[in-house]
Amino acid sequence: MPGKQIVAMLLAGGQGSRLGELTKSMAKPAVPFGGKYRIIDFPLSNCVNSNIDTVGVLTQYEPLALNAYLGSGQAWDLDRNNGGVFVLPPYMSIDSGRWYSGTANAIYQNLPFIEQYDPDYVLILSGDHIYKMDYAKMLDHHIRMGADATIAVLNVPLDEAHRFGIMNTDDDGMIIEFEEKPSEPKSTKASMGIYIFNRELLRDYLIRDAADAFSEHDFGKNVIPAMIGGGQRVFAWEFSGYWRDVGTIASLWEANMDLLGASPRFDLYQKDWRIYSRSPVLPPHYIGGDASVEDSLITEGCIVHGSIRHSVLFAGVSIAPGAIVEDSVVMPNTVIGPGAVIKKAIIGEGVQIGGGAKIGCERRESDAPYDTALTGDITLVASSMHILDGERVPSGKVVSRKKA
Repeated sequence: MPGKQIVAMLLAGGQGSRLGELTKSMAKPAVPFGGKYRIIDFPLSNCVNSNIDTVGVLTQYEPLALNAYLGSGQAWDLDRNNGGVFVLPPYMSIDSGRWYSGTANAIYQNLPFIEQYDPDYVLILSGDHIYKMDYAKMLDHHIRMGADATIAVLNVPLDEAHRFGIMNTDDDGMIIEFEEKPSEPKSTKASMGIYIFNRELLRDYLIRDAADAFSEHDFGKNVIPAMIGGGQRVFAWEFSGYWRDVGTIASLWEANMDLLGASPRFDLYQKDWRIYSRSPVLPPHYIGGDASVEDSLITEGCIVHGSIRHSVLFAGVSIAPGAIVEDSVVMPNTVIGPGAVIKKAIIGEGVQIGGGAKIGCERRESDAPYDTALTGDITLVASSMHILDGERVPSGKVVSRKKA
């Protein structure tokens, strides 16, 4: 059987600690997004739309929800006889076995998976970004430039470049220097954490990196700088579309808000670039005669009798008469009681909100102190919580179960 041209390896083992309660029991790529999707749907859909039919998904932290969601890969047309989607957790062998200790180590431990398909190229992806990208165009550029490695880059404002890994290139786009969060950046080309490598060269550098006791076994910190320092042809490929790392409460909220409006920043309805999902088939959503819906995404199975403005409702959400939801993300199967008011909040899955409750209301001097470092002014209610009738949850507060 002939080898594959390219195999994708999707890093999906991150803990996502900055998402707080939303990732207490699931890996970040499994977090719901946009009404009927999960974050991992976007890189998987990019693979399918780019004609990449073999994807290894590397899991580690709280993998159960993600594994169950991926299933056989059928939802993404990745249930193939030769290829498909494969979940690749860390494993024990006769000689060794340990958790993935870095992005490069995760790929190193799965070299046997890659090599069974004998690909010419390996695409490395992150499982926690929202974007549409044609990886075939990136691969064409890689081949045309005679590159050993190609890194997708996004031009960022100069005053924000110090927050990123910055690629300094020559006139042909070849990377001559990589700077991790430079205090005085020389370029605005920020790494997106998306790489294409020639497979044999990648294998050599991963073996070398694994033998280095002082390495952090990270692509950005170790492998790519080693390639550049070793004189390999490493090129930047510039991406100009929408891209967002949804690694914080604020960025997750903002990315959901980017789906709204007459001209949304991120379009879910592009016919020639379908976003695949395992979202179940549900009854049509129902908007009652007493309801008001403005500038919002309402998913199948929702029952709306209240007022919804500039918000995202996931499947199976129920909004009682008189309830108001504004500037918020309401995750699956939440029930919002009559007269409740929710403003600028993320509500987890299966939450019960009592009648007359106020979520995201103005903070009072009499309120007990609480930390907003994680949330800012976005109120967060963890999954399966019950907010009582008339209860107040002021702006920026996190509602979760107390540890035993």
